[in-house]
Amino acid sequence: MTDLKKMYSTILGDSFPMDMTISFGDQKLVYKKRTWKIAMEDGTVEERGVRYGENPDQEAALYELVNGNLTLGDCRFISPGNGLVSAIDVNDMLQVGKHPGKINLTDIDNGLNIIKYLVDHPSAVILKHNNPCGAAKDSSLANAFHRALRADRIAAFGGAVVLSRPCDIDTARLLAENYLEVVCAPDFENGTLDILAGRKNLRIIKIAAIDRLADFEKYRFVDFKSLIDGGIIAQQSAVNSIRSIEDLKPATTTWEGKEYTCDRQPTTEEIDDMLFGWAVEHGVTSNSVLYVKNGCTVGIGTGEQDRVGVAEIAVHKAYIKYADILCFDKYKIPYADLELAVEKGLRDRAEKEEIDSQVQEDRAGLPGCTMISDAFFPFRDGAEVGIRQGISAILQAGGSMRDFETIEACNEADPKVAMMYTGQRSFKH
Repeated sequence: MTDLKKMYSTILGDSFPMDMTISFGDQKLVYKKRTWKIAMEDGTVEERGVRYGENPDQEAALYELVNGNLTLGDCRFISPGNGLVSAIDVNDMLQVGKHPGKINLTDIDNGLNIIKYLVDHPSAVILKHNNPCGAAKDSSLANAFHRALRADRIAAFGGAVVLSRPCDIDTARLLAENYLEVVCAPDFENGTLDILAGRKNLRIIKIAAIDRLADFEKYRFVDFKSLIDGGIIAQQSAVNSIRSIEDLKPATTTWEGKEYTCDRQPTTEEIDDMLFGWAVEHGVTSNSVLYVKNGCTVGIGTGEQDRVGVAEIAVHKAYIKYADILCFDKYKIPYADLELAVEKGLRDRAEKEEIDSQVQEDRAGLPGCTMISDAFFPFRDGAEVGIRQGISAILQAGGSMRDFETIEACNEADPKVAMMYTGQRSFKH
């Protein structure tokens, strides 16, 4: 066990060069490896790059674009001087804890990828393994983080938090109550670092450019996927073009000469949840289905092979997380601990039964949710998973040959379910 623990504290180092150049014909992009001079506990200073890759035995390096401009076709890609994660220097690491590894950096990056569509509000995204486990916007930053945390308190353990506004005292106090790996914000107000310092291994990172993240909405970058044979697939990065009600399309289609239209139109609140959910969806691994309500995630299903399955998984997760938060609110222990204590005869079974009964009665908070699907429903059965749980609205890409079936499912629901199309798929692999 000692050796296993040591594995995670061992710094691997890397053999990657300090500079990297990628050529696209006669155009070149020049990158510089990011390293940091980090003060050690013994007073010495060491220059280090990324701690390690996805696993402790994988070397890794972080490169920042420092020169070159790329135009392919009618797309001009992001230019040097717009660094976010790749531009983090040692002064931005307000508390190093353990200096960041690859997963920490990619979690922050994907958090920024979501937050950039939510900067109009105090917003918080909590990520684990490059997927959001909770996201919320609210009237205050503390409320946004609190709601995002309660959406999935279990997965948030050891997660990374990205905030859209400077961290204030109230938010810092909430953050300090939880075990987190990383907190990232555009700034940290006076007194907040003293509060967060109680978590000595917490990485506290300031990225001032979060204040201008909205500028990044339309930027594209070259997205690389390396293959097992050493080959590379290059693509333009995705851009979320669903930013207002004007970008949404009515759920209507024609099948065998008959026109089908969704009977009920979404409310203003449902439209707001559609736009919020689609922004979060932009950072979720596909296939995915989300349930959101009042600007907060309720259930997130990620990375499944079939749409019915991921819709069911998102429901299942919502029930698990709802039971856990009810238990934590009432008994100050996780639901899993309550289950174990009941099995061992250490607690009254009636305590667990009361929680279970409340979860079933509330249907895990899913009634009134908006269901978000990152692509079309090939059959109506995927939408029906959410309809059975009492969702009130659906946002999906549209474009299936059987769109008419999903429209029928919404119209046959009691009460009827509103649905809109994006006309845009939001896959992320």
